[in-house]
Amino acid sequence: MSDPALEAAATQVMTCRATGQAPVVRTFFDLPTFTATHVVHDPATRACAIIDSVMDYDPASGKTDHAMAQDIVDYVTAEKLKVEWLLETHVHADHLSAAPWLQERLGGRLGIGHAILKVQDIFGRLFNVGTQFARDGSQFDELFEDGAQFTLGALPVTVLHVPGHTPADMAYVIGEAAFIGDTLFMPDYGTARADFPGGNARMLYQSIRRLLALPAETRVFLCHDYKAPGRDTFAWETTIGAERQNNVHVHDGVDEEAFVQMRTARDATLSLPNLIMPSVQVNMRGGHLPEPEDNGVSYIKIPLSRS
Repeated sequence: MSDPALEAAATQVMTCRATGQAPVVRTFFDLPTFTATHVVHDPATRACAIIDSVMDYDPASGKTDHAMAQDIVDYVTAEKLKVEWLLETHVHADHLSAAPWLQERLGGRLGIGHAILKVQDIFGRLFNVGTQFARDGSQFDELFEDGAQFTLGALPVTVLHVPGHTPADMAYVIGEAAFIGDTLFMPDYGTARADFPGGNARMLYQSIRRLLALPAETRVFLCHDYKAPGRDTFAWETTIGAERQNNVHVHDGVDEEAFVQMRTARDATLSLPNLIMPSVQVNMRGGHLPEPEDNGVSYIKIPLSRS
């Protein structure tokens, strides 16, 4: 089956490798949420993108902070980078986005996949947020469709829709590097869960196989790492070739039925992320807190179950 978006991304990777158009990547790792935020820049123009930023949040007190994001501001300032984009790979369920705070200080446009509308509808109903919550993606500056292309400075960018973990997951292929969010983890750790509302293990498999069709040399940057058994250091960079050969869940030779059976059984044993309630309610709003109530305070809802 023809896949023009994938073919464009693959051609881009091969061309950029041949011409030496490689982005510079600086990663900031947030230990409390095990999140890797990537600052990606074009060395020729200093144009940069910030991918999957983190706002500090203490669930016991409800206190928010921006120490992690301030480190990014300091780095961008010191390196004289120009922020053109703040990119979200999906609506995260394990950390709160710092994108609006960073945008206020550094500029840039906030982008996410067009399927955010589906996520906003699902969670808008789940949290019963009412009509005051816009479900049209207007909290973001750009809603990317599969195959969207733009430039980061002189670097070409191709966007791929890779649903399954959530309906709206996107991968950003920048130069010869792919930033793939939560679809895959390091080869020794495996793959993302697919049991959140709107998730689908079969769809995740198909999205992963799509990514694994990129050239083997493609650099791959991940959104999370949790240290696989026997590994003592955190890691967030690998290659498509390494994932194809060694990913413990989905290496070459693992078929769709086997993956779906494994992923479904594994997901049934997992507890919810610690920050899922605040994360989803903030991130579906583009990183903004819920509107303050009449006392000036924002609140996070927690649905209760009678069963």
